[in-house]
Amino acid sequence: MDEKSNGVLLDIKGLRTYFFTDEGVARAVDNVSLTLHEGETLGVVGESGCGKSVTALSIMRLIPQPPGKIVGGEINFADRGDLTKLSESGMRKIRGNEISMIFQEPMTSLNPVFRIGNQIAEAIQLHQKVSKKEALERSVDMLQLVGIPSPEKRVKDYPHQLSGGMRQRVMIAMALSCNPKLMLADEPTTALDVTIQAQILNIMNKLKEEVGTSIILITHNLGVIAEMAQSVSVMYAGVVVENADVYTLFGEPLHPYTIGLLTSIPRADRDAGKKTRLNTIPGIVPSLLELPVGCRFSDRCPHVHEPCTKWEPPLDPPTKTGKKDHLVRCWLHLTPPKG
Repeated sequence: MDEKSNGVLLDIKGLRTYFFTDEGVARAVDNVSLTLHEGETLGVVGESGCGKSVTALSIMRLIPQPPGKIVGGEINFADRGDLTKLSESGMRKIRGNEISMIFQEPMTSLNPVFRIGNQIAEAIQLHQKVSKKEALERSVDMLQLVGIPSPEKRVKDYPHQLSGGMRQRVMIAMALSCNPKLMLADEPTTALDVTIQAQILNIMNKLKEEVGTSIILITHNLGVIAEMAQSVSVMYAGVVVENADVYTLFGEPLHPYTIGLLTSIPRADRDAGKKTRLNTIPGIVPSLLELPVGCRFSDRCPHVHEPCTKWEPPLDPPTKTGKKDHLVRCWLHLTPPKG
């Protein structure tokens, strides 16, 4: 990677976001570190409840307080420094302007009583200091950019008049309306059929190239990650268990959880004409209130051995290869402490 042309845009170090409940403290994000370079897409994958969305909301400083709170770590963004130390008024200048977010379900994010053009224009007026007329004209341009037909007419529609795919395009248009440096996409294609999903992903890729926006893509779908991302972080029970570039992760996965996710995907070249059951990962993600001692994946891992139930492994390069750009949190590939 050419560091001169791809400098670090976002550098998260040891982020901890906890939820303080009557039942105890849920460590939703627990010592998570991520790095995103300019113009790149970082894929964040894992099952529901692994801390992916909470990580994104922490970057935006949108964690509901109480019960949630960022209790430690740094979120260093571009030349803004550590976002955890910014005031709320300082964050408002960044949200929607320098960092935007596409939420999972557009119908819960779009206001049903306002026309979509007005909703896009509001964000533009708030950050770009332009007139209402200019903002509406920009809204039409944005709808055209994301491939919505007849944008001059659609800009006057209400959210319920659009299909799911169209609403998701509106969300992307809104997220890109102020040319943000970073876009957080939280499962942007989950509720869409495969054809519309492919169109949305193509639009995001095209816009990334044209506008230069970096993307953090949160998804369950490893096929989407293979198509979109340059690097991948696999999360499990609030921690990153493996981090690598996309080719390494798919070609040489190390963590048993990553391998379990990859082998549970149906493949045409492997499964065609065979009556075989898909591989599954036994059990469920543990409660964040009652995490296992040692490795958090130990109660579901087929390779569990003594160190796994005694010590929690760090996220380090594997002992045998020493590849510094491939990190894994597993005693199968790290040297456990003695004793």
